[in-house]
Amino acid sequence: MTRRNRSPEGRKEPGQETLLPLGQSATGAAVEQLLEEVEADTEPRGQHIIVGGLRGRVAIVTGGSTGIGRAIARALARSGVHIAFNYLDGGEEDRLDARRTADELEGYGVRVLYRAVDCTDSNEVTRFVDHVESEMGSLFILVNNAGMGRDGALWRMTDEDWSRVLDTNLSGAFYFLRAVSAIFRRQEGGKVVNVSSVHAFRSEFGLANYAASKAGLLALTRAAALELGPSNVNVNAVAPGYIRTTRLTERVPSEILDEARERSALRRLGDPQDVAGAVLFLCSEAARHMTGITLPVDGGYLL
Repeated sequence: MTRRNRSPEGRKEPGQETLLPLGQSATGAAVEQLLEEVEADTEPRGQHIIVGGLRGRVAIVTGGSTGIGRAIARALARSGVHIAFNYLDGGEEDRLDARRTADELEGYGVRVLYRAVDCTDSNEVTRFVDHVESEMGSLFILVNNAGMGRDGALWRMTDEDWSRVLDTNLSGAFYFLRAVSAIFRRQEGGKVVNVSSVHAFRSEFGLANYAASKAGLLALTRAAALELGPSNVNVNAVAPGYIRTTRLTERVPSEILDEARERSALRRLGDPQDVAGAVLFLCSEAARHMTGITLPVDGGYLL
């Protein structure tokens, strides 16, 4: 769907999460308070990073309707980048999130295009990239952010649990990268940022499929940097630690999040804006001589 520029309607995004142990629930005022706190932490904050040299460029941000992807799209839009993003259509709530994100991005005076695209379907990905180029002009930035997890002990992990996570987190990134590479090579320039994870370096119980997919994404980053470098294409990755998103706190018990805070040098969880700032830097001319690297955004979790 292609959007005309118009001001956002001021609607709030759905709250991110409540930090509750597995199996525990909360009701009433306690839930409302927690949702308000998390929503405040993930909304745009006072001082925003804006980089020059990107105005008028076109970017694809995969999984851009919520969480880290939305924060990345927002940061790019503030710097004048036209945004195309995909989302996985699981129902009306997903469609509403996508519309709300598009409304917000349009408020920065950029063009916005979004569509439900399954990144595990290479034909859908190719059609989407072709559509973006025909509607918005030549692409310059790809942010492979779309991802998922299906946690569980490896001896209980089904073939579907394994393949779905690898297909989404690794194959999906490859399909998008392959689709844009012809464009980037033809124009002799482009920026790719793959969103990996600290779990590519340090796995935890139940993350065999997720850790393998994110480690594979780092290898893909280095291989693509080597092959696309002669065409003046920078390919880098970021490795977020524990970032306060809806998915994180829906999946991870609060005691594990508390442990992650204590393990991090900065003694805090990250916010989506922290990852967005790193991605924005890697897309800028300040990082013009950096390629094939992985930038941790983990508050010192890996130290």
